[in-house]
Amino acid sequence: MRHFDLSYDYRCPFAKNIHLHVITALRGGGDFDVTFVPWTMSQGYKADGAPDVWDDPARDREQLSLAVSTSIRDLQPEYFLDAHEALFRSRHERGLRLVTREEITEALSSTAVDLAAVFDDVDSRRPHKVIGQSFREFEGYDAFGVPTFVVDGDATFVRYMTSPSDDAAASTALLDSLLTLMSTESDLNEFKHTKVPL
Repeated sequence: MRHFDLSYDYRCPFAKNIHLHVITALRGGGDFDVTFVPWTMSQGYKADGAPDVWDDPARDREQLSLAVSTSIRDLQPEYFLDAHEALFRSRHERGLRLVTREEITEALSSTAVDLAAVFDDVDSRRPHKVIGQSFREFEGYDAFGVPTFVVDGDATFVRYMTSPSDDAAASTALLDSLLTLMSTESDLNEFKHTKVPL
């Protein structure tokens, strides 16, 4: 079993692509042990002297989907993959901003998540603390965006352009190739096509 950490923010389309590949692979029996790590894009855009966004109630709308998913990951893990997929698809395929409880409820309506328990947890601000801890941990890797993989103590940002089909074997093969490259080619610092494929 291959372990890796993988960061996410639901606002990022590239996070959506790679996380849907991970979900597809896991559901298809892919032999991966994944720690899903909430990482807020908002922190890099806060004003100088302003509180960290996870400590600032004025920024709670921006952090709502992350806080909800963190609660589900920690307290209802059996529903996390379903919720994770639903939140990504709702943001990028249905155009929900995921900044209100009504939008979260709509996004997760097809799941078995106990949303009352989730919102109680969010109200306690425990998930916000976890988001802050995760962000600080990834600062140690000089992480600058999502999705960032951490494999064997080394971090790699990946921008993958397409979502998966329903072919779990293809998603598993993609992840295997990425993880192998990350773990065996640490001297490869940047590898980027100069044009976006059509």
